[in-house]
Amino acid sequence: MNPRTSIALAVLAAGWSAPLAAQTRTTATTTSSTLALPLRANSVRFAVIGDAGTGDKVQNETARQIFNYYKRFPFTFAIMLGDNIYGASRPQDFAKKFEQPYKLLLDAKVEFDAALGNHDDPNQKFYKPFNLGGNRYRTFKKGNVRFFVLDSNYMDPEQVEWLEKELAASGSDWKIAYFHHPLYTSASRGPEVELRTILEPVFVKYGVDVVFNGHEHIYERIVPQKGIQYFVAGGAAKLRSGDTRPGKGITDVGFASDRSFMLVEITGDEMFFQAISRTGAMVDRGTIRRRIGTTPPKVTGVKPAVKPPTKLPAKKPAATAAPKPGS
Repeated sequence: MNPRTSIALAVLAAGWSAPLAAQTRTTATTTSSTLALPLRANSVRFAVIGDAGTGDKVQNETARQIFNYYKRFPFTFAIMLGDNIYGASRPQDFAKKFEQPYKLLLDAKVEFDAALGNHDDPNQKFYKPFNLGGNRYRTFKKGNVRFFVLDSNYMDPEQVEWLEKELAASGSDWKIAYFHHPLYTSASRGPEVELRTILEPVFVKYGVDVVFNGHEHIYERIVPQKGIQYFVAGGAAKLRSGDTRPGKGITDVGFASDRSFMLVEITGDEMFFQAISRTGAMVDRGTIRRRIGTTPPKVTGVKPAVKPPTKLPAKKPAATAAPKPGS
């Protein structure tokens, strides 16, 4: 039997409800002092950052906010969803766009585990602090969680074969995949549909629980798809203001008015998550409860956390399995 998930949510929306657990409501005045994670003993704790490598003021402000939360939620590693270093990739660029913004976390021995994005030099796989070990894709385990780091720039048959083999042999309670291009999003550029046709059947077959993606410079929690919870978290430095459509059938919760990142804690059969803005405001939170069985998660809601903008950019055609360069 494949692992599946049921989701209990507490989000920033009056009247929003999920029937699988009791709800709490928060207000727009939530401050950086609010931590919604349980800090249980021996839990797996990590941060999620995507599209972060600009080296500009807002990246540094977001990085400082991540460290502010680290002081109260001491995670041991951070997953990076690609576009880790925009532009040139000289030693001074790695310093400006990664080592300096995240110096406090690096000094605290936080491990960074990167995936490659379409703006990343492929030679980033040799950059030791990104922990790719010279490979385009890899897997690693933390506690009862197995992570699968994929290269969505080129989803060749060799990578898919490797993924199936590793998933089949995993034996972990939780299976989490992360890579750059989203299989589901309500953003104007749209999802990577051809990539989805390749990966989704594999994820379903082997019981992947959660998928994290970047590329879109927003935060989204996607309505569960075929028993899998998807997140888009590509707003750690860049922003596509207003570019999300919550409540339109794909996005449960969307946030596109500031930069953002995520914190995650996994303990036993529960995954607690929290999405936080550059200023420290909590924009989403919830719990994913892992269960055994083939019944997909059931989540119902009334209102999304963030109202969709009145005007949105024209929707572009969906990209292929080997996505074209973009921001």
